[in-house]
Order: sequence, then structure tokens, then C-alpha cells
Amino acid sequence: FKGIIIMTEVVAGYDVCPSYAAVFGYLGASGCMVLSSWGSAWGTWRAGLGVCNMGVDHPKGVIKNIVPIVMAGVLGIYGLIVSVIITQSISSPGQDGSNTYSLYNGYTHLAAGLCCGLSCLAAGGTIGVIGDAGVRGFGLKAEGGRKWFWASGEGESSGDGDFGGGGGTEAANKLYVGMLIMLIFSEALALYGLIVALILSQHSYSCGG
Repeated sequence: FKGIIIMTEVVAGYDVCPSYAAVFGYLGASGCMVLSSWGSAWGTWRAGLGVCNMGVDHPKGVIKNIVPIVMAGVLGIYGLIVSVIITQSISSPGQDGSNTYSLYNGYTHLAAGLCCGLSCLAAGGTIGVIGDAGVRGFGLKAEGGRKWFWASGEGESSGDGDFGGGGGTEAANKLYVGMLIMLIFSEALALYGLIVALILSQHSYSCGG
């Protein structure tokens, strides 16, 4: 019976703080960083294509329309913040091999990482699509439909309103304001995920080791 008692003492609490519990925590940290960087790269890629395309016909608007790229780049910072917090919360095993990092912590950190990472991924795709279409439309409106290869003054007397004329600046600014509002609400999706991830990461249970 003595051997049974000793065995019971050895495995006591193993189902709460097993050696593999840290796997879930590190998966949450790495998944958050990868997904948020993916969303950031996705948004930068799509919006960057739109800015480059627009800059050919309306080079003066390149700096003004760099906003979608900046907002997409911020998504990676969100993932970095949550990943660092999760990583610092993962405790190493003791000298005697005992584990203080519980499955509860692993699950909450995995949930926090996925919450922030997937939110940034969705926000990045949204920012990229809106930014791409928005800056292209801004360039067309600002130039009145003119192309860079047109001769000076070509199309301005077409009598077709904005097309080919120089009166599209006001319409372009209205489109720019609408694009900014859409981008702000798209960025808010990632911010919601960041807030929930920070709340989740504060829930912890330690075996005490």
C-alpha cells in the first residue's frame, strides 16, 4: 500500500498542471503574432497597390493617401503586445520538475492569442480592400478621370461634368472623408480583439509548486 500512496502523491495535480500545458500558451503567443502580422501584411499589400496605382495619375495624393498603410501596420503592434504579455506569463518548471503553469492558463492564453490574431487578420483584409478601392477612386476624382499620358488640356472641354475637368477636388475630398470613416471602423475590429485578449490574459491559476 505504501507504493500506491507514493504514486498517488507523484501524480497528484498532474491533470491540472501537466508538462504540456505550456504548449497551449506558446501556441497562443505565436498564433497571435503570426495572424496579426498576416493581417498587417495583407492590408499593406492591398492598400499599397492602390496607392501606387493612384500615384501614377495623381502623384500629389500619395502622401495623403498613405493612411490605410499606416493603419494596417498598427495591426502588427497589437499582436506584438499580446504575444509579449502571454510569453511573460508562462512560468518555467521548477528545479524539481514541478509545473506551476496550469492548463487553465494555457487555454486562456490560447484564447487570447486567437482572439487578437484573428481580429487583426479580419481588420487587415478589410483595411486593404477599402484602402485599395478608396485611394484609386480618390485619384480618379481628383484628376477628373484624366490619365498621366494625356496631353495638357486634353479632355477638359469635353463638357461631361467632372470627367477630364479640374473641378473634382471637392468630390475627391468627400470620398476621402468617407474612406477614413470606413477605415476607422475597420481598425476598431482589431482594437476590440486586443481589449478582449488583454482581459483574457489577466485570468490565471497557479498550482503553487
